[in-house]
Amino acid sequence: MPGSVDPPGSTEGSTEGSTEGSTEGSTEGSIELPGIVKPLPARWFVRRDTNAEMRWDALRDADGGAVVGRHVPVERFFVRNHTSTPLIDPAAWRLRLFGSGLHGAPGPERAVEFALADLRAMPATRTDALIECAGNGRSYFHRQQGQRVPGTPWTLGSIGSAAWRGVRLAEVLRAAGLTDCAVDVLPVGLDPDYVVDGTNHGPVRRPLPIAKALDDALLAYEMNGAPLTPDHGAPVRLVVPGWVGIASIKWVGSIEVADHPLRSPWNTVFYRMFGPGHPPGGVALTTQVVKSAFELAEGARLAAGREHRLYGRSWSGTAPVLLVEVSTDDGRSWRPAELDGEPPAGDWARWSIGWRPERPGRYELRARATDRGGATQPERAALNREGYLFGAVVAHPVTVV
Repeated sequence: MPGSVDPPGSTEGSTEGSTEGSTEGSTEGSIELPGIVKPLPARWFVRRDTNAEMRWDALRDADGGAVVGRHVPVERFFVRNHTSTPLIDPAAWRLRLFGSGLHGAPGPERAVEFALADLRAMPATRTDALIECAGNGRSYFHRQQGQRVPGTPWTLGSIGSAAWRGVRLAEVLRAAGLTDCAVDVLPVGLDPDYVVDGTNHGPVRRPLPIAKALDDALLAYEMNGAPLTPDHGAPVRLVVPGWVGIASIKWVGSIEVADHPLRSPWNTVFYRMFGPGHPPGGVALTTQVVKSAFELAEGARLAAGREHRLYGRSWSGTAPVLLVEVSTDDGRSWRPAELDGEPPAGDWARWSIGWRPERPGRYELRARATDRGGATQPERAALNREGYLFGAVVAHPVTVV
């Protein structure tokens, strides 16, 4: 989802079991999505309406060997667009900063401008970080809990890790004349206006509190050691570690800096938690929750009487992963998985565990992670109206033959 939204009442997709707009069952050929520039081989992606979800089983080859390391290659990275990928000339691109939170309170007509070369001339920072759609795992509200919610029916593949390189947003804000009075910043994307149900919501934009902007937010111009590609925000995008993907606006063209709270549809109407346990006006989404996924196809067939190595990844938006437990008996018992090195902050932990199923039949595998802040995946996710932040343990079916 980088820079995306599933608005209330969206008809983009459904988690009620419909396969419309999905090519999940086929790994042959390629997926045709006119709004996305890069090729989308069906063996790597599942179509989700106008989006491309990463296939977890594509991270390993037929023999179980790792194909993808810690970082997901650009060509395999999931894509979530509101409308379509814009093609922007890097040489002509400018980042424009203005607003009451800057010295002199310049308006848009007197914005402080930075070219791409200006950003590259500033001290560079490299960050390993996940981008994850707030709706990642949404389909499991219905599949596991029988609760129907609107929006794109993601499984767990609207996520990816990459090495991002760019300049800290804090550096650019200070260079533009940041004052102590600044409260919010509002990055605005250059993708086409977002129109739903006849309402034009304008370009994608979502306020970010100044504390987060000055902490670890990055204006990235490289991804995995190469310049950004169009589908992933070229020439410059925001990367906001630990937060829902909508905060990491792609194709940033301007940033308003204000001495008062800022609002847009993406923090007042969309990307809020509504429903049981939330106030009537909802609560704006910020950090991601703990999740786990197997690097294995749903319904995979495994041989009985043989030792198998199960692989997966777990992550959290607030703290490094501390522990991953796996159940191979429908959740009746749990064993600790072996972590692949020290799990880094802001990135996922890779893990594996051995399993020797003796009897043929259908099984449900489960993985449960706990982060260093004490957050653990629950058995059931709390319902919210739009199906955001599904963090419960996911039942992963396999067949032993």
